[in-house]
Amino acid sequence: MGKRYLCDYCDRSFQDNMHNRKKHLDGVQHHRAKKAWFDLFRDAALILADEQAKKPCRKFLQTGQCVFGMNCRFSHLTEEDMERLKEQIEEERRAKEDPSEARESTERSIEDWLARREKRGKATDSSSVLQVEEAESSFGAELPAHLMSFPDLPASLLPPPPGGWKNIPVTEWG
Repeated sequence: MGKRYLCDYCDRSFQDNMHNRKKHLDGVQHHRAKKAWFDLFRDAALILADEQAKKPCRKFLQTGQCVFGMNCRFSHLTEEDMERLKEQIEEERRAKEDPSEARESTERSIEDWLARREKRGKATDSSSVLQVEEAESSFGAELPAHLMSFPDLPASLLPPPPGGWKNIPVTEWG
């Protein structure tokens, strides 16, 4: 039977020899599939510029479908899609200018973690260690909401108990 070549862009396989591979790699379908793959990772500003340069696709606006799909030379973006792209570009621009504003989310940052680690390293007596642990527990180790829907989570995905883990004596295995 021989070796087979699987093209990741086209999701096709064929007998792997020089002639078949060259024929496939030079083919129109492969070039379109490869372009579509790399277009998934384009910058929002480039997408917006390209779509604004195109005329709207009449067939897509009338029926919501186009036989050419991603290969259509006309734009399939609606006005709402264009506005969302503009907002996304503006958010990306703001995040580049002032990264501190972009981190307004409730998630932990590396700076917070480093500050807690430094406090823990400076703590010498047990009372200060307890204060650092209390501060960390108030910061919160909560289970993400989308994981709450799973009935039996493995222990590795469960958050630590409110009081923290008990110090378990080291035992030898084996």
